[in-house]
Amino acid sequence: MSSYDVIVIGGGINGVGIARESALQGFKTLLLEKDDICSGVSAWSGRLAHGGLRYLEHYDFALVRESLLERERLIKNAPHLAKHVSWLMPVYRHNKRPGWLVELGMLLFDILSFDKSAPWHRYLSKKKTIARFPDIDQNGLQGGFQYWDGQIELAERLCVEISIDAIKNGAEIKTHSQVSAPILENSRVVGVKYKDLLTGAELEATAPVIYNVSGPWIDRVFNESAGIATQPRLNGGTKGSHFIVDPFEGAPSDVIYYETRADGRLILVVPWFGKYLIGTTDIRWETDPGDARCDIGELDYLLNEVNALVPQAKLTRDDVLYTYSGVRPLPYEPGKPESSVTRTHILHDHAKTGLPGLVTVVGGKLTTYRQLAEDAVVDIAKRLGKGRIKSKTRKSLLPGAHFSSLEDIARQLLAAGVLPSVAERITRLYGSRALNLWQITRSDPSAGLVLDSEFGVTKAEILFVVREEFPKTLADVMARRMILAFEKGHGLHLIDSIADIVGGELGWGSDERNRQIAGYSEWLNHLAIPDESGPRSTSFGAGITVEAK
Repeated sequence: MSSYDVIVIGGGINGVGIARESALQGFKTLLLEKDDICSGVSAWSGRLAHGGLRYLEHYDFALVRESLLERERLIKNAPHLAKHVSWLMPVYRHNKRPGWLVELGMLLFDILSFDKSAPWHRYLSKKKTIARFPDIDQNGLQGGFQYWDGQIELAERLCVEISIDAIKNGAEIKTHSQVSAPILENSRVVGVKYKDLLTGAELEATAPVIYNVSGPWIDRVFNESAGIATQPRLNGGTKGSHFIVDPFEGAPSDVIYYETRADGRLILVVPWFGKYLIGTTDIRWETDPGDARCDIGELDYLLNEVNALVPQAKLTRDDVLYTYSGVRPLPYEPGKPESSVTRTHILHDHAKTGLPGLVTVVGGKLTTYRQLAEDAVVDIAKRLGKGRIKSKTRKSLLPGAHFSSLEDIARQLLAAGVLPSVAERITRLYGSRALNLWQITRSDPSAGLVLDSEFGVTKAEILFVVREEFPKTLADVMARRMILAFEKGHGLHLIDSIADIVGGELGWGSDERNRQIAGYSEWLNHLAIPDESGPRSTSFGAGITVEAK
């Protein structure tokens, strides 16, 4: 049994954020994750660092201000992973939100982000809107608004870099380690029992503070354990689905944020990773969040809406490269419409419900993860008797952010003889750490082997992520380190070569290598394109519960 100051359960964006802030404060920190870093809802989001324009409809000015402030910090602290992008919100005659109301919202949005580095919004006439987005549906179009908000294309890379910094500062992060039960002393939670899912080892760890940060799984961590008081339901998650397509006829250059014709919900068409990400839906979800998949009704709903916006697109199911779904970790607020459930985070102290020593994080967003982590560690410090602390992450750069410009990093790589496609790839994924990556070739020239010149994949990159970024499975490497899972073809043409290199580093025999390849193939079910055999939803904003496939 090992002892810590705090144990964090869950390795999504909020869990790793707390582990990093906690470690920087000098607290002995253990993070346990049943799968891998960013293997849950953090990866299945819209991949945006947005300021929360929609939250103004619910008068949640504090959350908007927090989101805008954290968006700015994120872009400054991880400029290789987060950026400002241009958004366009068209205004149609049929919209539920009239142009004057959108204008008012835009003004408030700008005022609340008075200290931002991005430009203020501007109104576009119908003519200027068409000039910016020539193939937009013009029927009923009155004009539009251009504004700037944030994007995190690769949430997986963000979570990995936060984790690397947490480990560098003393945190222990154990992936593929599932918490099975609490350790109790006088009805107080003083630790956890957990299982290493790769070795089968049963282990225990103790700490005076246990933080449950498992997203939409928060109610499932301990509620089935014997010997504990029944806890209230905290999660009221809703499923959001997206689909991904290649660039299509009439596709916009901006992020398009617009009202659907079917029900007036706001959805997005997002240029993403050389493709287009289109979503999202908002459906109450009652079963295991891990079972969430895009169903045929959601897919048809989103296809119909994007084809209405861009008549030339004529997208069909056959154009869809893949889909994904995640369950938002929202507070349980029965009776409320999905869109009006608060997106702010809550720290629930289970001492109030008969289980002291345990705190559960309810809610949270990709954009505001750092503020959530700060709030949590301020709470942890008080529980440890350390008094008030000052955050150490507000201006702290992530490991790959130590550069004056990404172009300079790429130039240094090109000067070292690196292929342009390789230099572009590793600079984009690893920022300034791309230089460390390529240094592997100095001691091992064979590491310069290019496995795919189009994607820019090299043996050096594989060795680097295995040695520096603690993956344990092939899916960890493909989906959350090298991001090949989200390329067209999912990197399957390289799977044998990559498995050989990873297996050589991790000591896999031939049987384990084959199991790892099979495991990655199974993981790809997360990206399945639905067909008629799946459940069908007919509404996407009215509280429908959809059963998992």
